Amino acid sequence: MSKLVRAISENGGAVISILDSTEIVAQMEQYHHPSAVVSAALGRLLTGAALMSATLKSEDDSLTLRVKGDGPAGLLLAVADGRGNVKGYVENNIVEISSRPDGKLDVGGAVGHEGILTVIKDIGLKEPYVGQVPLVSGEIAEDLTSYYATSEQTPSVCALGVLVNPDLTIQKAGGYLLQLLPGATDQEIDRLEQNISGMKSMTTLLSEGVSVYQIIEQVLDGFSPNVLDESDVQYHCDCSRERVERAYMSLGQDELRKIASEQETVELKCQFCNKAYVFRTADYVKKDPPAKED
Repeated sequence: MSKLVRAISENGGAVISILDSTEIVAQMEQYHHPSAVVSAALGRLLTGAALMSATLKSEDDSLTLRVKGDGPAGLLLAVADGRGNVKGYVENNIVEISSRPDGKLDVGGAVGHEGILTVIKDIGLKEPYVGQVPLVSGEIAEDLTSYYATSEQTPSVCALGVLVNPDLTIQKAGGYLLQLLPGATDQEIDRLEQNISGMKSMTTLLSEGVSVYQIIEQVLDGFSPNVLDESDVQYHCDCSRERVERAYMSLGQDELRKIASEQETVELKCQFCNKAYVFRTADYVKKDPPAKED
């Protein structure tokens, strides 16, 4: 279980959400077994979704981040709900590309530098809110920052990181989302930029044993931050046999008959946790009504 912490500056001009998502990303790695650069990409997206879900008001609300770039990873998806659950999926979990010149994993190269970030918020209204922005870099954090500036007109800074071990397990992961509230002065903005520019990366700080509370103090140095709330977040898939069965039945009778003619059983796997469900294909084919006699 990971702890998501929200804090606000004393004067109410800036709010930060922060999360050590190491356990979440490690669970994702165990489900999907991705290559290192895909772990970094999907891990960042999961962390971002969890941070953004901090504003959901109801347990039944949900937030979905969908990244479709022109890179070899294909579609990336992260879903978070108001209960503190987050789950994710990637179209191609194995991508092998060279590291960046600075030695870091080339997440932008795996995701793609051209494409679309879609944010879907289902908050109990008649229709969900859908916002879309072009990808800025494919590095995820910059793309989420662009979304807030473009679609919600909220000046924000997003920092995300995933540190992958040589054996592909997750060493550290985490991130924060800093947002300016109405009334923030130019002087305050300059101070925040100064604070952030002098900080080490999120994964470096976590690896050095710096707590999320200490990172809050670094980001909001000079602003006397106060903790607003804390919540537990975990990687949790809510799939069930019934839900997968409904998806299978939605294929329609023509496709179901075709499948039944070719195989006795079909195995379907949840895209978020890879749990397998087996169905007898004949059970889902409707019988033709008996012919009427003249």
